[in-house]
Amino acid sequence: MPRLQVEPAAAGQRVDRIVAQAVPGLSAAAARRLIEDGAVRVDGRRPRKGERVAAGQTVDIDDARLEDRHAPPLPDPELPIEVLHADDALIAIAKPAGAPTHPLRPGQLGTAANAIVARFPECATASPDPREGGLVHRLDTGTSGVLLAARRADVWPRLRAALLEATCEKTYLAEVLGRPLEHDIADAPIGRVGRRGTRVRVDGGRNPLPARTEWETIERRGETALVRARLHAGRAHQVRAHLAAAGTPIVGDPTYGSSPADATGGGLHLHAASIRFRHPISGDFILIQAPPPDWAMMRA
Repeated sequence: MPRLQVEPAAAGQRVDRIVAQAVPGLSAAAARRLIEDGAVRVDGRRPRKGERVAAGQTVDIDDARLEDRHAPPLPDPELPIEVLHADDALIAIAKPAGAPTHPLRPGQLGTAANAIVARFPECATASPDPREGGLVHRLDTGTSGVLLAARRADVWPRLRAALLEATCEKTYLAEVLGRPLEHDIADAPIGRVGRRGTRVRVDGGRNPLPARTEWETIERRGETALVRARLHAGRAHQVRAHLAAAGTPIVGDPTYGSSPADATGGGLHLHAASIRFRHPISGDFILIQAPPPDWAMMRA
């Protein structure tokens, strides 16, 4: 168990920051999870949430927990997923709404990555971070739709790069509150906000990154409307934040101005409908589509 002694220059810092600085590659969020899981001790006791250290105190970190944080997802064949595409290089699944993309803690089940490695075990060693189970991008827990994973380590960076190219197009379906324009475009940058960076802000926040979302209204439904959004290299919460900034938050999205009660079918009404990209091996364009959920079906 590594033991650190707090230097005078570090006095007053939070324990999670001390731990994150001490372990290469460890994020502040991961450090907080280690603390919550009891893997960190300050002077031999579990620290309080948000506790700050004093000079001379000792901070102990459990070695075994550090190793566990890089463990691949456990196979979980119980989570129902639909395989949309499979070849020698990659697989694509339809992630169900409510399932996280990959585990945040060792031993966690019920994520898309767990389901993938249960069916394609080779994906567990395909990504640089084994927890990802070969996945090259993420979807929010409440979002359903297309997820891609590499089946080999040599494919992972090439597939990841293919999704960042300008020729890649991602299409989402969303049910929004209000009356959106027939066609609109948002190109304001997006940055992280909040202590843990779990939210974003349009045209602000920390390290704002370029983002462009184009959408069209495809069906009006009284107080809501069904829209189709298109983008290239997606930022965190990009569709959710851009639509909310336009005055039409997504149904079931309390983070950006809606409410769970607004979702007649429950949950977030956002679906990753398709991805069009160059195949990392052949170079040919490939289009993968996920069947829409009930709320995204045209009513007319």
